Amino acid sequence: MKKTLAKGLPGILLFALLFAGFLAADEGMWLFNMAPKDLLQKKYGFAANDEWLTHLRLSSVRFGGASASFVSPDGLVLTNHHVGQGAIQNLSSKERDLMKTGFYARTRQEELKCSGVEIWVLQEIIDVTGPVTGAVKPGMGTVEAAEAIDKAVAAMEKEESERTGLKCAVVNLYSGGLFHLYRYKVLSDVRLVFAVEYGIAFFGGDPDNFTYPRYDLDVSLFRVYENGQPLKTPHYLKWSPKGVKEGELVFCSGNPGSTGRLLTLGQLELLRDTSYPFTISNLRRRQALLHEYSKKGAEEARIALRNLFGIENSLKAVTGYQSGLLDKALMENKARDEQALREAVRKDAALEAEFGKAWDEIAAAQKSYASFFKPYSFLERNQGFNTVYYGPARTLVRLAQERTKPNAERLREYRDASLASVQRSLLSPSPIYDEFEIVKLTDSLAQLKDELGSLQEIKWLFGGRTPQEVARELVTGTRLKDIEVRKSYLEGGWEAICRSEDTMIKLALLVDPVSRGLRSRYEKEVEAAEIKNGALIARALFKLKGTSIPPDATSTLRLSFGVAKGYVEGGRKIPFTTTFTGLYDKSAKNGNKPPYELPPSFTAKKSALNASVPLNFVATCDSIGGNSGSPVVNRKAEFVGALFDGNIQCLPTRFVYEDTVSRSVMVDSRGIIEALLKIYDAKPLVDEILGRK
Repeated sequence: MKKTLAKGLPGILLFALLFAGFLAADEGMWLFNMAPKDLLQKKYGFAANDEWLTHLRLSSVRFGGASASFVSPDGLVLTNHHVGQGAIQNLSSKERDLMKTGFYARTRQEELKCSGVEIWVLQEIIDVTGPVTGAVKPGMGTVEAAEAIDKAVAAMEKEESERTGLKCAVVNLYSGGLFHLYRYKVLSDVRLVFAVEYGIAFFGGDPDNFTYPRYDLDVSLFRVYENGQPLKTPHYLKWSPKGVKEGELVFCSGNPGSTGRLLTLGQLELLRDTSYPFTISNLRRRQALLHEYSKKGAEEARIALRNLFGIENSLKAVTGYQSGLLDKALMENKARDEQALREAVRKDAALEAEFGKAWDEIAAAQKSYASFFKPYSFLERNQGFNTVYYGPARTLVRLAQERTKPNAERLREYRDASLASVQRSLLSPSPIYDEFEIVKLTDSLAQLKDELGSLQEIKWLFGGRTPQEVARELVTGTRLKDIEVRKSYLEGGWEAICRSEDTMIKLALLVDPVSRGLRSRYEKEVEAAEIKNGALIARALFKLKGTSIPPDATSTLRLSFGVAKGYVEGGRKIPFTTTFTGLYDKSAKNGNKPPYELPPSFTAKKSALNASVPLNFVATCDSIGGNSGSPVVNRKAEFVGALFDGNIQCLPTRFVYEDTVSRSVMVDSRGIIEALLKIYDAKPLVDEILGRK
């Protein structure tokens, strides 16, 4: 009966029915300048006025590739421990392992400066779709049109950055359907104030990652300085004295990395059949390598931890994403939705003429991509050279070349608007352990030789030697650990690069021509087709649905919302909060052994805690990787928690949202204060957070 009914419906009505349930759920990572005000008013009776939105936007920040927020008028920033982990590890050593012991600066003078860390505060969003798409002239081919857009974006970013003194970036939304200019204030004097021990930040370890109930105090605090003084900001999140109640409306403000809800079926199939299998296999290989290295001793385990957390986290995430694409029902739903949109287009001759071929052209581009995916991944995306030395080496080589070109003709990451961040990254010191680098590089070179050994450049690289011999020569023959050496290449430019005897520089020079060729092929055969045809599909969507469906995530600031509530799993009611009682019970149940071993501070001060205080909670807020550290606030824009994870059921929502069992997981604001006071004796910090000073 359903098939008969659907078959007789007009295309646009059929499409509308398929998406009719959209507004009923809490789906959406919304643009701050296109917030769903009507939806929030209709569903929750909440008026998200411009003043409220502006305050939340300016209180939220980007921390590396993730999220954070200001929580005091003196530049105090709260994020997850795992977001700040890189900075914490850079400040650690064999003699002072801050990951193990935690850290608390009791005075401003004790705060530790973090090299290479940037905080981005989004100042303004401007719709520049017209000027950007206006660069495409009638008669332009696919590649020519993509190049015209790229040059228009480069010129706009350069002009706006120079005019405003801010970092300006044009963001591609709806696959080229809209372009918005984001203006950021970038703050680079960031200092560590507080970090918990790794054992409580990641209690339960990898077995509990992407699960719920959880018992993690995954928080760290930093302070932003400007002109040598703590940043004074009127926009910060006041702390909620009451926390969150079940059923309460909450909002999440963060920088979700990427979703694929508007991808075509062809793009999803490329991920399912090519990209994700490669990524999962690669991550498992590196996970096994790091576990083996960790067995050598305590110091080796400490060194490996930096990489291991990210690898295991990514492995679980990508495996979860893949589970969605391997779900027959999910893919059938995606195919049906796409077919409904295409049917609506076909029923209108004008729409068909303008948009009809877009899906097939994207599908053809995906087939082309699959044919060179591996060499592109190994060489252009550096999968074949797993060492911290290779990234700076290639950056120095490319930067020297790109700076000789006009701004609009450079690779996009080396344009003027990005140069300050690139150079800051190159000149930021971090600990490097050469024997560890040899182990990692040996393994990736062996994989490279197996997969791409027939390439002439790879033959030249090995020259009859083993991967271990090549890895040792490369690592022992580079001086890029020395920041002054890197600086000399920056200042010396292309001539210094060409004269270099540094082994990593020479490797980058050897690989770069073929790597650039693969990148050019990707940009012309895949990216250009996706931009052109993605924009066409977006325009078709706008004609039929307007912008009531938010764009996919783009690692830029978004607003999501939902309610704090538990769920039912396997017939069992999962409560929306966990408490310190549950933390101690789970540790005892597992013999207080890793990964359920509590830090000494938590065992010594157990009696001081009010164990009934909530530690974690869940809500239906839409989130994805990159949202880690996102502030979660109530209707008053008061801080009630920090998002740090999702349950395993949330991973397939990368492609199709659902809120029956999918949940985002937060550290509860009440648990943070309880631990700061009772475990860490950090009353001055609590006074600052609560505005008592």
